[in-house]
Amino acid sequence: MDNTAENGSSVAKIVRMVICIIFCIMAVLPFYILIINSTLRHADIAAGIKFIPGTHFFENFKNLFDPNNQIVSTFSLFEAFRNSLIITVPATILQIYFGSLTAYALTVYNFKGRDFAWGLIYGIMMIPTQVSIVGLIKVTKLTHMFGTFWPMILPAIAAPTTVYFMKQYMENGLSIEVVEAARIDGCSEFSIFNQIALPLMKPAMATQAIFAFVASWNNLYTPSILLGSNRQLSTLPMYAEAIRANDKRQDFGQVYTALLCAILPIIVAYFALSKYIIAGVALGGVKE
Repeated sequence: MDNTAENGSSVAKIVRMVICIIFCIMAVLPFYILIINSTLRHADIAAGIKFIPGTHFFENFKNLFDPNNQIVSTFSLFEAFRNSLIITVPATILQIYFGSLTAYALTVYNFKGRDFAWGLIYGIMMIPTQVSIVGLIKVTKLTHMFGTFWPMILPAIAAPTTVYFMKQYMENGLSIEVVEAARIDGCSEFSIFNQIALPLMKPAMATQAIFAFVASWNNLYTPSILLGSNRQLSTLPMYAEAIRANDKRQDFGQVYTALLCAILPIIVAYFALSKYIIAGVALGGVKE
């Protein structure tokens, strides 16, 4: 009986391992093909999927700055990269800080209308961007912000998904007794939030920072509408889309190279913040 149980357990472990390997391959394969295609010529990419890297990466990268290309002659890769950073970094910081601040208020303070405010935030989560974009366009035109970066940065202050996630984390990870003890010691409310609550929420903040950074960096829909036709303000996704949509001179090598340049900051941000997530999981395991 013991041998049968051990054999069954071994088979289950092997099956789980095989399933995990398959899912890992499915997750990594698109990125691998993207990297491979960035090293190939247009003709090689059009011929079919390749798994062996080529030797044309630097040529493709150089072609992104070809002045004869109508797309890249109007705005450069570095300008698009800079514009994406100008939008993404402040938007991520504002979203994480004010989302955490709102969640902190909903968790710590017992004020009249708290349930209504939480329900309102919960309901706004269900509204897609495509529904609210019309009102956002009107607001940006009334405030003379249409065609600037501000409409992509300031709305990050009110991010209901971040508030929802942070509130769920605070309910289990933030002790109200610690907050009350800090008040007895004479700490101000902002000092308690900045010096006590925020350090305790690093794992949750790192997780949401990754999501916020990726969402803002990859956002193509909102900037395409709110930035107008000014190519000098185009972001990196708009740059990659412009190259892909160029019907006069389409080069898949350039397209994949531009896409590779677009995802590199996301990979860097993930590896920079992942250690906080791992630390938070380990800390939770020790507490358990």
